[in-house]
Amino acid sequence: QVQLVESGGGLVQAGGSLRLSCAASGSIFRNSGVGWYRQAPGKQRDLVATITSGGTTNYSESVKGRFTISRDNARTTVYLQMNSLTVEDTAVYYCKLTYSLVEYWGQGTQVTVSS
Repeated sequence: QVQLVESGGGLVQAGGSLRLSCAASGSIFRNSGVGWYRQAPGKQRDLVATITSGGTTNYSESVKGRFTISRDNARTTVYLQMNSLTVEDTAVYYCKLTYSLVEYWGQGTQVTVSS
């Protein structure tokens, strides 16, 4: 069984930064891809960034150049460094771990960017 716990969300002014963490339990982390997704009120859940087990990263166009995804296999944690935040980044952020075609989701962490 895999459990994911997100943390690091909060309220920040536009132009500020936050770092989200996604801590995973279970032994499969090292061999799993992990992604960050976000869902704003009334909108669908969208991909933000992904990182493979080998460390290859991918970003949505809306965050490219501002957000950085990284992983620490020793701590079984994935991070999302978010810089130059805008009000459009306001959403609940979720991490998802994928292993052998099975997806595991965290409970989400709220990020609110004020103007």
